[in-house]
Amino acid sequence: MTSDTITAIATANGIGSIAIIRISGDRALYIAKSLTKRDCFSPRYATLSNIYNIDDELIDEAIVIYFKAPYSFTAEDIIEIQCHGGFIVAQSILKSVLNYGARLANAGEFSKRAFFNGRIDLSEAEAISQLIEAKSEDAAKILAAQMKGSLKQYIEQVRDEIIHILAYSEVTIDYAEEDLPADLVNQIKVKLDTLSKSLQKTLFASKSREGLMQGFRVAIVGKPNVGKSSLLNALLNYNRAIVSDIAGTTRDTIEEQVKIGTHLIRIVDTAGIRDASDEIEKIGIGRSLEAIEKSDIVVALFDSSREIDNEDEQILALVDKYSDKKRVVYVKNKIDLDEKFDKDIKFDLKINSKDNVSKLIEILQNIMDTSNSSDEIMLISQRQISAVELTIKDIDDAYEPLQNQELEIFSFHLNEAVKSISSITRPFDNDEMLDKMFGSFCLGK
Repeated sequence: MTSDTITAIATANGIGSIAIIRISGDRALYIAKSLTKRDCFSPRYATLSNIYNIDDELIDEAIVIYFKAPYSFTAEDIIEIQCHGGFIVAQSILKSVLNYGARLANAGEFSKRAFFNGRIDLSEAEAISQLIEAKSEDAAKILAAQMKGSLKQYIEQVRDEIIHILAYSEVTIDYAEEDLPADLVNQIKVKLDTLSKSLQKTLFASKSREGLMQGFRVAIVGKPNVGKSSLLNALLNYNRAIVSDIAGTTRDTIEEQVKIGTHLIRIVDTAGIRDASDEIEKIGIGRSLEAIEKSDIVVALFDSSREIDNEDEQILALVDKYSDKKRVVYVKNKIDLDEKFDKDIKFDLKINSKDNVSKLIEILQNIMDTSNSSDEIMLISQRQISAVELTIKDIDDAYEPLQNQELEIFSFHLNEAVKSISSITRPFDNDEMLDKMFGSFCLGK
């Protein structure tokens, strides 16, 4: 790993009580001494110090903490300066650090150094990155556990099991004339079956709980004028969408975030779905269909005060198409008016969205809470999911040569499986992938 000394402001831009500047590398301690005019720092002690620029002018009074290598996040010497927050002070200190020989860190470079220096693996690095943007308390708990190595332990266990099976094959190849169990092929197949089922279970649990990590998306769908915008406004508790009796008032999707229970979710108010002649409205309806496709939960809204028509039937057919892929909540709205809706649908809820939507909020919260009921280990990124999918494929590809006792080919596929599963924690040579992954991190991480 390069010995360049790097630095960055690790806190968000803007005015706050404190800002944090991090320095990592061989010159970190020298730079801290130069900034403070102090001769020494005790490792892991917070020291109140004046901070000076290269012209010996006072910038601020700040807390300085020295983390001596290898007992730091990057396994290098790290200096952390906690100064007063604001637009000027942190930038002035950062400029002085650069003047003393550090360079500005690239996005994710602190975590990248921690990875290369053996302090964390890729699964722990991804957990750190996603924890910053966690959309629920449950997601934060899962990510905190992965920072402590829970996914790493699972991946190591899978890797060891594949290598153990591979050893069976290698023994058979190298010692074919020795007395080996007659049912060895069957023993290997049983082990592969068990391993494949475990990976499939993990994969399914991870995909089904994807909204937990990325933030749940809730799409409100229905024909024009069933009260979708009123429902959105009620859920947000303020008038975000324009409400009128004119069909097609909402011509595009409207997205807003709101916290329900422990979850930060994105609610999408879609344009009314119908056969439209207006070109702009057609575009809006197309985006509505896209919003349904991307959502985790669909709220299908129907007007209690109107008889069912072709547009309602279109909505029913549309949501039915997705009912096996995502949770659909059927809601009858405007129950304060005379009942005219004449189709027998098993509604989850009957409401007047202008008055009270607390029961709908409760239903949505229960759905989201249930998504974390599984105790399965969870994959938290598309990269990890792809790696497990590839591992399963490698295992599947190994069955036929095993059955034909073509053990060299069988061993090749198992070696590929080891590479695929290992890529989740510590992949083989793949600098381009590492640069891309760490480049998505925040500065200062």
